[in-house]
Amino acid sequence: MALFVFESIAQYHKELNNGSTTCLSVVEFYLQQIAQQKHLNAYIEVFAEEARTRAMQLDQQLQQAGTHTAPSGQALLPLFGVVIGIKDVLCYEGHTVSAASRMLQNFKAPYSATVVQRLLDAGAIIIGRLNCDEFAMGSSNENSAYGPTLNALDNNRVPGGSSGGSAVAVQAGLCMVSLGSDTGGSVRQPADFTGVIGLKPSYGRVSRYGLIAYASSFDQVGIFSRSLSDAALVLEIIAGMDNFDSTCSSLPVPAYYRELSTPLSETAAANSNTPATGSKNPEKQYYKFAYFKEAVEHPSLDPEIRTALLTKFKQLEIAGHTVTALEFPLLDYIVPTYYILTTAEASSNLSRFDGVRYGHRSALPVEDLADFYAHNRSEGFGKEVQRRILLGSFVLSAGYYDAYFTKAQQVRRRLFDQTQLIFKDFDAILAPTAPTPAFKFGEKTADPIAMYLGDIYTVFANLTGIPAIALPIFWHSNGMPFSLQVMTNRFEELSLLRVSASLV
Repeated sequence: MALFVFESIAQYHKELNNGSTTCLSVVEFYLQQIAQQKHLNAYIEVFAEEARTRAMQLDQQLQQAGTHTAPSGQALLPLFGVVIGIKDVLCYEGHTVSAASRMLQNFKAPYSATVVQRLLDAGAIIIGRLNCDEFAMGSSNENSAYGPTLNALDNNRVPGGSSGGSAVAVQAGLCMVSLGSDTGGSVRQPADFTGVIGLKPSYGRVSRYGLIAYASSFDQVGIFSRSLSDAALVLEIIAGMDNFDSTCSSLPVPAYYRELSTPLSETAAANSNTPATGSKNPEKQYYKFAYFKEAVEHPSLDPEIRTALLTKFKQLEIAGHTVTALEFPLLDYIVPTYYILTTAEASSNLSRFDGVRYGHRSALPVEDLADFYAHNRSEGFGKEVQRRILLGSFVLSAGYYDAYFTKAQQVRRRLFDQTQLIFKDFDAILAPTAPTPAFKFGEKTADPIAMYLGDIYTVFANLTGIPAIALPIFWHSNGMPFSLQVMTNRFEELSLLRVSASLV
């Protein structure tokens, strides 16, 4: 078949409209790419025949409709024929969803996650489920029961985690966009390591119904893409109130895709009495940025990353923006707070996987119920998941609950309050995404604490519930990409996208 070059969803729809390509030919192209790059181990399962069937149905709809226009004209569904991969923690009715774990290796989803259903309703083609760290616990994709995913730029280096498969699928051109989940950076850090865009919306902006839980007050479905416009379009589709998720916000969803491509001056004119949603001042052409001095000066930060960030900050000032260094003494408390709270929630959430109603059931003989549970969970869960369950059970135990869990909740509240104060004076916070570029396989597996500390720059957004994005704008001397992380206030994804557009 002819080579298909994907640039954006809008460009793809133009090609569908003018007849230069079809959904089926594009699906065949991606299936071929997945087969050729099978060694990357990005996909756990490919829905080849199902994708072909849906593509043929969409092509038939297109043919029967006669003339068509781009998504803005409403003739085509917004994600018509868009090929998407989903992380193996999102339920898709009738399909296996295993959280990359032996515990759920044969479990079929009885329903579709809200985000998956919204993709399908918008015309998307789900081409497969993507590899990840087991139960979304990890920063390197080395914890999957199906083996690690390889970074397409350097197969000796990790793709990041836990959504490593989702990142590599976009990086290597194995789908157009993909969905992952972000509990403490699991979308942004893999995006950083692979050189793609990774967007984590505000907590509550996107429904978690049908997302296998790791830490319920942190988890958020995120998006990988090659362009901001594609991320904006997918976010617009999957965001919004959901009666199946009580934590999902009822705030209206802005037209992210259209607003992103509309100049601020036009938006201001159209909304002369009311500022645009998510923007404090739509007429403003320059932004007030803040960054944490301790973050940029932290000893764990790679010197090249530090230099690149400071150079970028200086360029922004020259361009007319304001960039201010803020003191943030709580930085060293962020990672301990995050791991205390998330492991506590994980120990509770994962208690349901016991081999009774569902989950792995051991073939070993047992003497009592305690043996039965112990064998099932010891065989079903990998070492990292077991480690986090044990840590969570410890911090929730009677003798340590107040000393650890309660104290961590107090720190989280203080972080949130300070963040709100920052956003009274600034439009966005700039930060590194990870302390180093993608590291080599095995480099940190022997030291779990070192692996955990790698989350120092990403967990802040999850602790405070704010949206964040990783923008791949830098290259390291070792040939690997790294990104600038941008954060805005809660439910200000439109501001986040607009600020990001001014930075790339």
